[in-house]
Amino acid sequence: MRFTRSLAVGLMLMMATSGCSSERSLKDAAAELQKDVRRLETDDVFKNPLMNLRIVQRPDKDLPCGGEKVKRVLRATADEEHADESQDSRLDKAQRVMENTLSRILGYKVEYDISQADAQEGRFIHGSKEVGVVVNVYVAPEAPTWRIYAQTACLPR
Repeated sequence: MRFTRSLAVGLMLMMATSGCSSERSLKDAAAELQKDVRRLETDDVFKNPLMNLRIVQRPDKDLPCGGEKVKRVLRATADEEHADESQDSRLDKAQRVMENTLSRILGYKVEYDISQADAQEGRFIHGSKEVGVVVNVYVAPEAPTWRIYAQTACLPR
């Protein structure tokens, strides 16, 4: 028992001296959100001018969340040409494109929600990163197809 306790204390001291911490920082989360903008702008799908990617709000300003905490926000829209296909097929395709972009290109852990599989009014996609960034995307049946809202957690400056 004493060995286990000594081992646990030793590991905690080693983590503290090596700078390891589970606490999130605004600097890291904001940098990750900035990378997301660059990755989105250079992605093969979204860099196509026909997609009409528009960064509405860049994550370069601290926004107050109450107290001494702030967050960074990214808002973007993009549109896909509406081909001659059913609305359900178009929404399915647009949802898959965004889920793949979020998970493979931007590195989000995407939450899959089967309950909205045939929703004609649009689809919602949620994702997160351990660094303290969450994303919500509304896949709309009308233009713009994708409405992206990503933000950092509320963190001290």
